[in-house]
Amino acid sequence: MYEDIRYPSADGRLQLYARDYPGAGPAVVMMHGLTRNSADFASLAGRLAGRHRVIVPEQRGRGSSDWDSDPANYTPAVYCGDMLGLIARLGLDRPVLIGTSMGGLMAMMMGAMSPDAYCGIVINDIGPAVEQAGLDRIAQYVGLDGDVKNWDDAVTYARSTNGSAFPDYGDDDWAEFARRLFREDAAGTPRLAYDPAISGGLEGDEPSTVPPDLWPMWDALAPLPVLAIRGALSDVLSAETQAEMGRRHPGMDAVTVPRVGHAPMLDEPAAVEAIERFLAEHGQ
Repeated sequence: MYEDIRYPSADGRLQLYARDYPGAGPAVVMMHGLTRNSADFASLAGRLAGRHRVIVPEQRGRGSSDWDSDPANYTPAVYCGDMLGLIARLGLDRPVLIGTSMGGLMAMMMGAMSPDAYCGIVINDIGPAVEQAGLDRIAQYVGLDGDVKNWDDAVTYARSTNGSAFPDYGDDDWAEFARRLFREDAAGTPRLAYDPAISGGLEGDEPSTVPPDLWPMWDALAPLPVLAIRGALSDVLSAETQAEMGRRHPGMDAVTVPRVGHAPMLDEPAAVEAIERFLAEHGQ
């Protein structure tokens, strides 16, 4: 359903990877979260492909993209530079950006820098204010694989680190989730599909440090159509923050996905319906 793309990073040091789903309509660029990769968007990308050209990059240090020998480059600003280079290389004209968690921060940064360059942005379970509890939880497992030796261990890891976000998942769901988080090494052992050093790129001296005030950046998005998605059980994006986002951006569309925490997979009916409505209105 997609073509593999290899392209140089903005600094020319690395080879990065993206999935390119063909489509005749306007382009959509999907950007994953901190420890994730393009597999997270397989369901949504497959649904939108054909009506849209869908590009799903893997940021440096994730999935099939090269790891960076300098962990200082594992920051959203550097990732945004890579994304701008990819968009220019592919000649994408005013794509819609869809970003989950860290990818949502990137969408906000890119949109604030050049509002006219995009038809709109969809941000998934992230905002200008981030809850400390969620950051603390994430910091507890980033870069640590829990001594995974086989796929049963990988499933246990996936459930233990993400169980609070998906209380309705069953065994098959967690097995699929683990296949997105891990990839087999040459010996057939599951390994986390990212460079453990990405934790060094988190904001501040400690991975759990809350990012700086991002409300001015949010305010700069006023010219852009925005859809803000929140998991009802999220410990990263509070309902109060989402409401304040809407107050400061009166044109913002908002949806809350029931029975899901951080972050919705964007295969939930409420999320899919909201995204398709948003694209029908703004992604033309």
